Formats: sequence, structure tokens, C-alpha cells
Amino acid sequence: MAKDPICGMEVDEEATDLKVEYKGKIYYFCAPGCKAQFEEDPEKYL
Repeated sequence: MAKDPICGMEVDEEATDLKVEYKGKIYYFCAPGCKAQFEEDPEKYL
């Protein structure tokens, strides 16, 4: 399980297609809105 960096929800890495690779690390998201928010300003959430 991974933690969504936007909302903190637990995300099953095997079950989601909502992921972004940033600076060599993969981040997983619970919903398209969280993914989009991260993509706008990744540094804000790291």
C-alpha cells in the first residue's frame, strides 16, 4: 500500500492506474483529482 501525497488515503499500488513518476519515485493516487493536483505542483506536496 502507498499513501496518496495529496489526501493521505491508503492506495493499493497494484489496483490503481493513477500514478505519476517524479524525480525517480512513483507516487500513487486515490482519485483523478488528487493526481491532477499533484501534477500541477509536485514540490508543494513533497
